[in-house]
Amino acid sequence: MGNRTDFRKELRVLEIFNWGEYFRKSWENTFADHLSKEEKDAIYLDSFLWHLCSWEAVKYSAKEEAIMLFHQQEKNKCLIFYQYLDTAYLLENARNLNVPDLPYDPLHMYFGDVYVMDWEKKWTFIMTHEKQCGPYFIGS
Repeated sequence: MGNRTDFRKELRVLEIFNWGEYFRKSWENTFADHLSKEEKDAIYLDSFLWHLCSWEAVKYSAKEEAIMLFHQQEKNKCLIFYQYLDTAYLLENARNLNVPDLPYDPLHMYFGDVYVMDWEKKWTFIMTHEKQCGPYFIGS
């Protein structure tokens, strides 16, 4: 892996305004599609998408294993979005993206639940505002 300076030069970030709801719904349709509306309601998925993992409604990895799997993924193009913000980010040439690079603040209500989703929706990585919950990884 190259150094962090090379990574930042290669990385392209496009800020996308007003698309957070669309990406959250796309995420739900991809990773929670196996659940009925009643099952989604029972785990309060409309409150936090990461409840899919904390309520064990999907196969996932957590903690250090989730971070390791995230770091191993090809990240040529991926999205970063939040639970309660409508701004999202499209990242290209993000192959060396690691957890410390994520725009995440566990103490901030709006930046405390961050979702990284592969552009082709093969995997997702989630960091939550709850210290005991996550991070989570769903995918290959």
